[in-house]
Amino acid sequence: MSIKKDIAADAIWSVELSDDELERARRGLTERLFSKGSYICHRGDRLDHWTGVAEGLIKISAISAAGKAMTFAGVTDGGWFGEGSVLKGEPRQYDVVAIRDTRLTMLSRPTFMWLFENSTGFNRFLVRQLNERMGQFIATIEYDRILGPNARVARNLSWFFNRTLYPRAGNAIEISQEELGLLAGVSRQVVNRALRELEDEGLLKAEHGRITVVDAEALSRYDS
Repeated sequence: MSIKKDIAADAIWSVELSDDELERARRGLTERLFSKGSYICHRGDRLDHWTGVAEGLIKISAISAAGKAMTFAGVTDGGWFGEGSVLKGEPRQYDVVAIRDTRLTMLSRPTFMWLFENSTGFNRFLVRQLNERMGQFIATIEYDRILGPNARVARNLSWFFNRTLYPRAGNAIEISQEELGLLAGVSRQVVNRALRELEDEGLLKAEHGRITVVDAEALSRYDS
């Protein structure tokens, strides 16, 4: 079995594809490695691939004209992002940065568009993905404006246990306090304090470099 075949079959969107559609997808896949801290793309760049995180962690963010930084989402193993920009064929409206060493799976735009135009199963996946991302971004605007640091940490952590975006997620994630702070827009010290308090509330268990979630739904609604 070829490497490309493994990549295609392992993608969360491949489940509903026919054999012919999956073979077409295999031919459009490549992989790229990005070191920690490197930009995968800058706002205004064209990235003519739909992109998945095979291994690692990335941050999707932007900086306003006034200099305010805002994180829209973090994406880790198994997650895909950027379908809106690929569909519209437009430059990216955000920066994408590797928070740790990251291996990306990239589906070429021509292959993506062929699947979009020909595969019912692929389109079902895209509808679910776009709907979930829209809700996530709306929630991001809410917590950026009105929620405190504990809620920022809780809600950012809950993203990685969203069963639509990460259907194969377990109940734990390997993530450092520094990485979680970069996603939530708070310091490592604030993350440390928030995790202790969330643990005291029985919502998670924090260990060095690993967080086990007890109640992902409660984290996603956390507002204290």
